[in-house]
Amino acid sequence: MHALVVDDDTRAAETVRRMLVSDGWAVTVAHDGTDGLWRATEAHFDVIVLDIMMPGLNGYQVLQRLREREVWTPVLMLTAKDGEYDEAEALDYGADDYLVKPFSVVVLKARLRALLRRGAPERPARLRAGDLVLDPAEHLVRRGDVPVTLTPREFAVLEYLIRNAGTVCSKSDILHSVWDEHFEGDPNIVEVYVGYLRKRVDAPFGVRSIETVRGAGYRIRLD
Repeated sequence: MHALVVDDDTRAAETVRRMLVSDGWAVTVAHDGTDGLWRATEAHFDVIVLDIMMPGLNGYQVLQRLREREVWTPVLMLTAKDGEYDEAEALDYGADDYLVKPFSVVVLKARLRALLRRGAPERPARLRAGDLVLDPAEHLVRRGDVPVTLTPREFAVLEYLIRNAGTVCSKSDILHSVWDEHFEGDPNIVEVYVGYLRKRVDAPFGVRSIETVRGAGYRIRLD
């Protein structure tokens, strides 16, 4: 197994390197984000351990650029930033796990083993359905090169449809995922929001990407 450790804290990087080498790993170390990004795109690694606060490119930027370049290597963020918004941002950019320094060697090893078991499935940072693009991390939507402004609820419904592009999503599926399983309002609220979306992401561009499948639900086209 080959790991890439990207951390400007030389002591922390050396601790992780020794830990992995003792378990039979090959380890490459980079001490800034620019070098880490270059190494991650030029060679194959089974896992990347990535710090956030670094010179050059920070960890968020490295992670975002990796996913934009369709590098799906599992990434564990290992950082002193312990805020819940920091963790949420890392996961939105495409991180697979998040661990705060100081860390337990036992826990870090276990989490890396878990990442290896999962493998590296594609999970693009930007979701696409034809020329419709949704970026969960930046909370942006565009049709081609044209930005589209959505409310948070509209964004959530569109994100669910794009994540399931090409398949039919029932009203109950959308309600449970976008509202919650205990929602007791009128289920036709889904129709209302689909209507809003059509007015914003379809009608102004002369397309009909959000389809109604009678008796079943809604589907967003892939083309």
